[in-house]
Amino acid sequence: MTFTVIPAIDLRDGCVVRLKQGDYAQQTTYSDDPRAVARRYAEAGARWLHLVDLDGARSGKLDNLAAIEAIAKDGMQVQAGGGVREDADLRRLFDAGVTRVVVGSVAIRDPDRVAGWLREHGAERLTLALDTRRIDGRWSLPSAGWTETEARTLDELAPWYAAQGARHLLCTDIDRDGMLAGFNLDLYRHLAETAPSLAVQASGGVRSLDDIRAAREAGARGVILGRALLEGRFDVAEALAC
Repeated sequence: MTFTVIPAIDLRDGCVVRLKQGDYAQQTTYSDDPRAVARRYAEAGARWLHLVDLDGARSGKLDNLAAIEAIAKDGMQVQAGGGVREDADLRRLFDAGVTRVVVGSVAIRDPDRVAGWLREHGAERLTLALDTRRIDGRWSLPSAGWTETEARTLDELAPWYAAQGARHLLCTDIDRDGMLAGFNLDLYRHLAETAPSLAVQASGGVRSLDDIRAAREAGARGVILGRALLEGRFDVAEALAC
């Protein structure tokens, strides 16, 4: 079973940043050269890179497209999202060299449209981002850069998308994002039971190599690594060896 380690770069105003629990007011800036950070990850052996346009996630526009295109040209396989709302957004990212487009808010608000994209482009070209937060005993699905909460739940949409032929699901426990508290393993065990055909990428809270191993044992097919790499808690080569 393939398990993929995917370094992440979150972009805001062209810089590499991290937010605490998705809060735009709690930002740490790590670099003003995202291309150099991406190259460092590639040189360490990473084959995939996860790029998030934080400006686009709120504005609904591809605000950091130029940076995404520059990074994709360097040869890594890139999955990128943030601001994808229309067919034209998909095409712009594909034209920029993105291998898989991440769709988040629109996947929650307009699943029929996204199911059409799966049929048109194929399941390997899309990653669904169903980031979640536990509210009143339900896995709720915030959207628009985690600033709005939708009526649909994770338990409704994950199995539905699996039935539509989706393959890749990125799922972040928002309350753990940027907190270095470890992955929510119960969440990934739950997804492995309710939507076993989906290749789930675990995200949010990784702090150690043991967290990566635990996510794999919990049924995740990949991990997204952000703050822990940026702060040197371990490096890409060590993560790939897990």
